[in-house]
Amino acid sequence: MNQLQLVDRTSMIDALNRELELAPSEVAIVTIDMHRGHLDPDVATMPTSAEDAAQVIANARDILGFARALRVPIIHVKLVMRRLHTGGSETSIVPFWQAMHKIRDEQNRLTPGRKSTVNEHNIEGSPGCEIISELYDPSDYVIDNKKRLDCFIGTDLDILLKSLGARTVCFMGINTNTCVLNTSFTAFNLNYGVVVLSDCVASMYGEDLHVFGLQNVARCIGWVLTNDAVKQKLEEGRQRNARRE
Repeated sequence: MNQLQLVDRTSMIDALNRELELAPSEVAIVTIDMHRGHLDPDVATMPTSAEDAAQVIANARDILGFARALRVPIIHVKLVMRRLHTGGSETSIVPFWQAMHKIRDEQNRLTPGRKSTVNEHNIEGSPGCEIISELYDPSDYVIDNKKRLDCFIGTDLDILLKSLGARTVCFMGINTNTCVLNTSFTAFNLNYGVVVLSDCVASMYGEDLHVFGLQNVARCIGWVLTNDAVKQKLEEGRQRNARRE
């Protein structure tokens, strides 16, 4: 079987990027599972690579600081699982995660080459549930009852976004191909503009799925932009608003 090659949609993506406008008053940034359970090697139960963690944290800190200065609201959504009386967690009813827990060994993990656990991931009260401290500011909003790959399921994210007047949502976090991608699709289905911050996402599953996640967004439902591109778009939006006042 021939190896699949990426279809080149650069021309379409560049044209779409030129169409995008970001007004700070109509944008929110949502961080997805930017917690120690993924990004702190000392306690992570579903770790990204150390290199990815360092890069994502540094880039996220940069764009979040810029956004706060423009009064763009920041919402942190994080996975927190209860321990059940049966001994497992709220992951234990998902057939795929059940199977993954049974077959786990040196070769069979969700995180290639790194130890990880489904049943012990982000148990309520564990250090893994803590947001990376340098990414949090008291002015931010926190949603801490995410249970699955989609940040909208079972949470009040949609109500909060609408309350803040957000029409476009910029996503960052872990993992590019699961939680970021799932949440982006739901945001699209709820009529939000979707932007994924390419400098601030990574996948514990592997670089191939990271690339897949970004390609799927950029070619199907939204925009994939660097920090610099988002800063430029927000600054242009600020200037437009200033001229109207």
